[in-house]
Amino acid sequence: MKNIDEALLARSRAYTPYSNFKVGAAIQLKNGKYIHGANIENASFGLTNCAERSALYSLYSQGYHKEDIVSITVIANDHGPVSPCGACRQVMHELMPKDTKIILANLKGETMETTPDGLLPYAFVLDEKPHE
Repeated sequence: MKNIDEALLARSRAYTPYSNFKVGAAIQLKNGKYIHGANIENASFGLTNCAERSALYSLYSQGYHKEDIVSITVIANDHGPVSPCGACRQVMHELMPKDTKIILANLKGETMETTPDGLLPYAFVLDEKPHE
């Protein structure tokens, strides 16, 4: 599957000297292009960035928008299909269309498919008017 291959390529670029838990994310765009993201660790652990957010932030930084996204595939060497952290779930919910196909995978070939609402059914969303 092309999406899995692209996520594996992204995973190969991870910088994980502390956990050695490499994660790759590949966002498929409507134009056929893929945007990659890998987790990047830091000795100050709070400054670490996940693969999913790395890919989404790169996508927006390159001038793409949520309407350009078809799917995101995330892969890691985990016991089952890798699960995004809570912060990534919130960012994915806001920065991707509600019908985005999210493919979670591991190196054993196990996959699970979901959507942003499936990952985070009670996402934080700001009202259109300011709070008083």
